[in-house]
Amino acid sequence: MRAGWLIAATLVAWGIGPWATAAESAARAPVAPEPADLAIAAAIPHEDLAARTTALVHEGRWSDVVSICETAARKGTLAAALRHQYDLAKLHCDVARRHAEPAFRNQLAGLSETDARRVYGEVLARIGSHHVDAPDYARLVNRGIRAVDVALEEPAFAAAHAAQATPERTAVYREQVTRIVAGRGVGSQEDAEAVAAWVARAAHSILGVAPAVTLMEMSAAAVGGLDEYSAFLTNGQLDDLYAQIEGNFVGLGVELKSAADGLLVVHVIPGSPAERSGIRAGDHLVGVGGRSLAGMGVDEAAHLLQGPEGSLVTLAILRAPAPARAVTVRREHVEVPSIEDVRMLDPTAGIAALKLTSFQKTTAAELEATLRRLEAAGMRSLVIDLRGNPGGLLSAAVDVADLFLERGLVVATRGRSPDEDFNYSAGRPGTWRMPLVVLIDGDSASSSEIFAGAIRDHGRGTIVGARSYGKGSIQGIFPLDAAGVGMRLTTAKFFSPRGLPYSGVGVEPDVAVHATARPVDGQVPAASGDAALAAATEVARRAVPRPAARPSGRSTAAR
Repeated sequence: MRAGWLIAATLVAWGIGPWATAAESAARAPVAPEPADLAIAAAIPHEDLAARTTALVHEGRWSDVVSICETAARKGTLAAALRHQYDLAKLHCDVARRHAEPAFRNQLAGLSETDARRVYGEVLARIGSHHVDAPDYARLVNRGIRAVDVALEEPAFAAAHAAQATPERTAVYREQVTRIVAGRGVGSQEDAEAVAAWVARAAHSILGVAPAVTLMEMSAAAVGGLDEYSAFLTNGQLDDLYAQIEGNFVGLGVELKSAADGLLVVHVIPGSPAERSGIRAGDHLVGVGGRSLAGMGVDEAAHLLQGPEGSLVTLAILRAPAPARAVTVRREHVEVPSIEDVRMLDPTAGIAALKLTSFQKTTAAELEATLRRLEAAGMRSLVIDLRGNPGGLLSAAVDVADLFLERGLVVATRGRSPDEDFNYSAGRPGTWRMPLVVLIDGDSASSSEIFAGAIRDHGRGTIVGARSYGKGSIQGIFPLDAAGVGMRLTTAKFFSPRGLPYSGVGVEPDVAVHATARPVDGQVPAASGDAALAAATEVARRAVPRPAARPSGRSTAAR
């Protein structure tokens, strides 16, 4: 595989749960551009979803359309009648997100038509060679044309790139595009590139839109319409994704989501500048640098939080019932831990617990170091909490599973190209053999499911909680040669050691606990207030431990 990284996550700046990265705006897994509480979206009755969606489309509330439809779309249950409206909303949100990014705007201003055509050609070539499904080039072109139409309706785009786009000229442009499409069938990459070039020339001659701008919109639309997890990545989004993989970034160290008065602080990373400045989960960020955030989108607000390492930013923080106060925070290099809330649930019985928040490059090494500390504290059994974990690197999930499995298949990937078919197995020296309990819920996705599924299929532990999300595909990150942009492309689906699919199915728990208390601010609640954790603790207590938790033959060198 030629991609720089292989990721298995409901990802990025676009997932189940929002978080802050280098831009303080990316997401752990697929979310709406302005993330909304998915619990609210899930509560909308199916019969009311169509009416609600239609009303939101009429009001132009595109991010809200994405918020309420996204979960059903990802699970394949969105009604056919709503798919067009949902796709239209995604196009609007994607255009707004891209053109709110200063780095992308600057890059676009200096991009030549030649380089933009190279980007479009490379996008189509990557889709043709690596996407899990065979490309429908006509569909990709048509979505690109629709994306340009959508962009012309976005005020920021129109002001910057389409000053000549009067209603009369726009109508002429659309008539010309209709003739272009009717005059040449699109059955190959060559056909698609030719039609895109003609559309770009038409937009330039009639509307004054630079050909490079049109071609970049068509490139982004081609990737974004493939499936729910493939996406075009701007310069900033590509950097954010790499920061997530590495587990570090320059910023404040907060997880944010939209609120009526600005942004809600969902979580503060331990040891971060935000934590040291006294910012807490539940605070409302209502201003940045003297600017009010009321009515501002998450991405636009996130750009105000960006800045070089060592620079200062003044935030207006509201913590009811007190009035807003000014807090000055220094932007610093922040390490994002993938392991939190390590503790002994029951020291007498030797029951230890930890929460895995994501699967990063360093997760397996972090976990092994944590296990050694717990062993020294008397660990005889272990509860691993994967609730809310949206995934991460596929290789990290394999390495983590390898800590607990002596040998055997961990996960198999299968794609359209034989180059995407791999079997990932455990078998490195030394294995932790303590009884294992794995906690999952409906937000445990992708790499979390790989790990839980491997533990289940090998009979290595007990799965407790609720059925997992059901995301069974992997994405490769492809930086493009021109323009500094990239793409996240679904390349394969993955299957459990017993050959069971994950897509739309997830992992069923051995012990189902439906009335679960969700972790708050990344903290595992006390077992007494968390039904799933209490059930996991009881399972661990009943397990018969081996004489020792210590792995045999495992060392730093062996890893």
